[in-house]
Amino acid sequence: MQFRLHERYLCSMKYLLTLLLAISLLRGNTQTPAGSMQLMEAHMRGYAADILNADDEIGRFRADSFFTRALVQALKTPRSFYYAFDSLQNVSILYAPDSSFRIITWQVMKDFTYYRQKGAIQYNTKDGTLKLSPLFDYSAFTESPVDSVRDNEHWIGAVYYRIIEKTFNNRKYYTLLGYDENDARSTKKWIEVLTFDTNGKPQFGGRYFTYAVDDTKPPQPAYRFCLEFKKEANATLNYDPEMDMIVFAHLTSESADPKNKNTLVPFGSFEGFRWTSGKWVHVPVIREMDPRPGINPQQIPTPKENPELLQIKKKTKGS
Repeated sequence: MQFRLHERYLCSMKYLLTLLLAISLLRGNTQTPAGSMQLMEAHMRGYAADILNADDEIGRFRADSFFTRALVQALKTPRSFYYAFDSLQNVSILYAPDSSFRIITWQVMKDFTYYRQKGAIQYNTKDGTLKLSPLFDYSAFTESPVDSVRDNEHWIGAVYYRIIEKTFNNRKYYTLLGYDENDARSTKKWIEVLTFDTNGKPQFGGRYFTYAVDDTKPPQPAYRFCLEFKKEANATLNYDPEMDMIVFAHLTSESADPKNKNTLVPFGSFEGFRWTSGKWVHVPVIREMDPRPGINPQQIPTPKENPELLQIKKKTKGS
């Protein structure tokens, strides 16, 4: 009992110190903005690691709570949009190719049967103030995650590793590729099309996928595309910029039961989607495909170079 009380006291003090540090930095510390951000990032690093490595679910979700609060405080720093948080290894930060926003995602494991994704969209504002759309994972509360357009409060959670910008009829479409550890038996990889309505609110999904249904793919109409497969299979799903296509592994069932997703494994061939007239149109067979890993950090786009970003990079390297 004494140990638990002591642990709660230390956690409370740790959180209080986080808030005091963030407040002191935001009120006008004498350091440069980049230096202030580095201090806050260093403080967040331990929480980010505990989200992944804490011994039990209480510790992981506690670390997630502290991390989320600290992240929001850091993002309130003027022009924080250009700060990359490079040392937060288990947090994905992707910039839109046009640098209009970035999307921050990560996941928390309850146990091997349940994972919850967390995230936010940060917008690139003209005056550098914070504009943020938090993402709330609604996956556990829906039986059909592919059946509708969703807002940020009913998001189908994923940790995103790629963002592709396309246009049609003078409108921009941002396609997000992400993964979800799902449960102990299967993993999911997602293709999600993100757009913004006339009020600038994010909208996830739509009738953007054209393909013939089979038992390895979501039923039509599908407002987002899911590739679910056996846990150890590591099926490829990624964007190939040379082919200008989304390429994914053709799946087959180990037990001749393709409706049972945890039996699906890569067959050795590839399928894909090509953007055509505002839709991702299915390409059933891709020949002479060089197999590539599902996540390649070197392919993740960085923000377009601009004086503000370059200035912060210089300060960071020189500090």
